Amino acid sequence: MDSFPWWAQVAALIVLLLFSAFFSIAETAMMALSRLRLRHLVREGSRAARLTQTLLDRTDRLLSVILLGNNLVNNVLATLVTALAIHYFGQSEWVLAIAAGSLTFAILVFAEITPKVIGATYPERIALPASFVLAVLLKLATPLVWFVNLFVRAVLSALRIPRRGEAQPEQLSPQELRTVVLEAGNFIPPKHRSILLNLFDLEQLTVDDVMTPRARIEALDISQPPEAIVHQLVTCYHNKLPVCEGDIARVVGMLHVRKLLPLLGEQHLTADQIREKMVPPYFIPAGTPLLQQLQMFQDNRQRVGLVVDEYGDVQGLVTLEDIIEEIVGEFTTQAPGSAARRLQWDADGQTVVDGSISLRELNRQLRLRFPTDGPRTLNGLLLEILQEIPDAACCLRLPDCIVEIIQTDEQAVRRARLIRTEAAEAVLQGKD
Repeated sequence: MDSFPWWAQVAALIVLLLFSAFFSIAETAMMALSRLRLRHLVREGSRAARLTQTLLDRTDRLLSVILLGNNLVNNVLATLVTALAIHYFGQSEWVLAIAAGSLTFAILVFAEITPKVIGATYPERIALPASFVLAVLLKLATPLVWFVNLFVRAVLSALRIPRRGEAQPEQLSPQELRTVVLEAGNFIPPKHRSILLNLFDLEQLTVDDVMTPRARIEALDISQPPEAIVHQLVTCYHNKLPVCEGDIARVVGMLHVRKLLPLLGEQHLTADQIREKMVPPYFIPAGTPLLQQLQMFQDNRQRVGLVVDEYGDVQGLVTLEDIIEEIVGEFTTQAPGSAARRLQWDADGQTVVDGSISLRELNRQLRLRFPTDGPRTLNGLLLEILQEIPDAACCLRLPDCIVEIIQTDEQAVRRARLIRTEAAEAVLQGKD
């Protein structure tokens, strides 16, 4: 030891600590690196990313060279510290204990905890440059790594644990992808994030959730007098109409209104002329998932379909725009007086809605929390709760609001007033 100056001995200790810190920080950064981010960098053509991906594809070899290097450096460091302690302070139990304790503290602080915290905090900045060093070390230590991995593979086989290359490729579930989008923060514009979240929600929706109910379908009855038919066509708000004979249950075709415009000036518009312009109706089974129906619209070159139940009875009407609006939000104009108008609370915290409005629409526009796993309309929810057709002026409390039924008939609730929770308390106190 006397042949080396004290500064060289201190420098050797520092260099060995730095080597140990490098293996620790590289190990943590490699394991903490986002695989999705890494694949993106590989597609961008990053050489460091490709090399890192190659190393991570064989985790057993990567960890072997890191741990071999780390243990080798730590053993050399322990041997050197012990030799220096004996040389300068003599061989005694106290000297060896203090040297071991000091070395353990130095390794924990400077070569383990601190580097690993840094590696976990900045995995990409550290893992990509470190991959060049690790790739060289892996080539130099290939025989030793191969020998060690013989025993590692034997242990893994005994425990029936697949190696990285044999395991199933890592995949994200829709719920995990949703979480990634939600946590993207400022990286995704709010509108784009909303569209992506709506796409995930589309997995849970069917055509029944977005269709126009049968009672609200505007259909052209060709059994009417010609004058009534012409009047309906002239004042019609829709481009396409289902054509029926007497009742919506007997749909005979779909009519593009513009095809009849040249004939509207004639004195007698006959049912046969309407039939010539009709196309066969497009029927959709109830319960069809929205994503599947979107694909079916595209494959069949359709934009409007009639939803039918297992008995073939018409339950509602769904359009391509209905599905698209579930993804991007409302963008089309609505018919005057339509129940799908923009809803909002008035100054008193109240709003009047049709009983046929969907619960999902109420939840979305009024920020309510009506259950959507049962009835799909406000009328259906009220009938399920009350178990009968209620009388007008009946009130009941629902999540976030009070519902006051203001108009009914023999079949359903036609209109209801929703009173927001804060305003509802004041209303109840006034009635008391």
